[in-house]
Amino acid sequence: MMEITDHPFAEFIKILGKGKKGSRSLTQDEAYRAMKMILAGNVEQVQLGAFLMLMRIKEETPEELAGFAQAARESFTMPESALKVDLDWSSYAGKRRHLPWFILTTLLLAENGVKIFMHGAGGHTEGRVYTEEVLQVLGIQPATSFAEAAQQIEQNNFSYLPLNYFCPQLYEIIELRSLMGLRSPVHTLVKMLNPLNASHTIQGIFHPSYRALHQQAALLAGQHNMAVLKGEGGETERNPDVECLVQSVINGELLDEQWPALFSRRHLKAESLEPQLLISQWQGETEDEFATATIIGTAAVVLKLLGKAQTQQQAQQLATDYWLNRHKHRFTS
Repeated sequence: MMEITDHPFAEFIKILGKGKKGSRSLTQDEAYRAMKMILAGNVEQVQLGAFLMLMRIKEETPEELAGFAQAARESFTMPESALKVDLDWSSYAGKRRHLPWFILTTLLLAENGVKIFMHGAGGHTEGRVYTEEVLQVLGIQPATSFAEAAQQIEQNNFSYLPLNYFCPQLYEIIELRSLMGLRSPVHTLVKMLNPLNASHTIQGIFHPSYRALHQQAALLAGQHNMAVLKGEGGETERNPDVECLVQSVINGELLDEQWPALFSRRHLKAESLEPQLLISQWQGETEDEFATATIIGTAAVVLKLLGKAQTQQQAQQLATDYWLNRHKHRFTS
């Protein structure tokens, strides 16, 4: 009688699923090998579902995230010519209470010489406004490959590349959210990808406990200049109505820094999310104080991360100068 052997991926499900006393987290190497198999398509769908939900229940460790990120980065087909990118900006959450004012922050920074690569995915949660659709309202077409992204960054210091164009396997897993009813570790992983190996990365999270997780995972993954904050709606966007704790890795050292609230009272939720308002805000046709403070405040955090300002006050002033001197007619057809 032929002996039936376990599927190779069963090793990782066993580690996670042996019960309260027998289960444990994956090591960084185990996480790396597990994600390599997933991305290579060497996993049965039932195994993938079990793995994702076991990870969801116990929550990811920094070691697991670092291993997942290494495997994912090795799966990308990169352009032959190297491109120097200053900042990797992930955008996967979408916005539901306020418009994504951080998009104007990225364009403001790009206008002042910061080369930004943004990646994300959209449309997987009803009622949210996603970056890709807003960029198209602004007349900015997403890239469809790393090569096209490199061209856009060379021309405009900014490019947005949807996840499905450079890692369709991870995109398909994200799209399982409606089937599972829950987010999976991949929603955390994609924020750490830094596909173009930017010198600095910035990430937004929704649950405060994930700040330290991202910070520690970045250090393990060799990302020695990064910042993570609890962003409005889970995007990388400083909410000016509340204090903002930014947890960073600066030159390989962990740093926690509290940024103050910019208003004494909270603003009400926006009545409607109309992306066209980003254009009128940029052009100065509308003067939304919450939007202006969000744009400038988020830019200040980035400028300090990049080392373009040494103090919060210097960063805030430089970001304000950028905003006051912006090219207001860039969206004029």
